[in-house]
Amino acid sequence: MRVLFVCSRNRLRSPTAEQHFSNRPGLEVASAGLSPDAEEQLTAEAVVWADLILVMEKRQEKLLKERAGPYLAAFKLP
Repeated sequence: MRVLFVCSRNRLRSPTAEQHFSNRPGLEVASAGLSPDAEEQLTAEAVVWADLILVMEKRQEKLLKERAGPYLAAFKLP
């Protein structure tokens, strides 16, 4: 399973989650940020790559839907 952790700037929360889960058997993990100044900005390729996307805040879910909506077709989102 491929898991993408998403936060605002990809400086603390999502990279920490990525690191924490990086050695779990059966998981491939990555992280990205939604802000223009993110260390690793969210890309369409990252969204398509992921089987599961986890955001750190409710507002980030909204931003994710706005920015990557067409690429989220495979996901069942509320």
